[in-house]
Amino acid sequence: MSVSSAGRDDTAFHGAKIALFVGAKLITILRDEDRDIPWPGHWDMPGGGREGDETGLACVLRETQEELGLVIPATTPNWGRIYWKRGVAFWFFAAHLPASAEKDIVFGAEGQRWELIDPMSYLKHPKAIPQFQSRLADYLAGAS
Repeated sequence: MSVSSAGRDDTAFHGAKIALFVGAKLITILRDEDRDIPWPGHWDMPGGGREGDETGLACVLRETQEELGLVIPATTPNWGRIYWKRGVAFWFFAAHLPASAEKDIVFGAEGQRWELIDPMSYLKHPKAIPQFQSRLADYLAGAS
């Protein structure tokens, strides 16, 4: 896996997200309309907040299982990077699953629904979360 933490360590991160490809499509989750959460009604990616002392990778794998029912081996993500926002670190990963994995998705309790979309469509979607658009663009451009 290509991982860049920009010289900083993994112990102080807040959460983790993953650009998860199922075949050629990107899996997205439509967030709830609850005004008490960030980005209500926007298209999100699997992932969430850190629990205990878990690593960035452990965090995103746990969240993906909770949100989509997918058990992803730790060796599957092929890219990861720490991003900083207002002095807080967040991990962003990318992984590819075969198209056949779609049948294994079991939607969890968070969000309204999931959808597989073309990754380029996510980059232009008016209801995609902006920081994830730019992080996905970094991955697609081959940033390290």
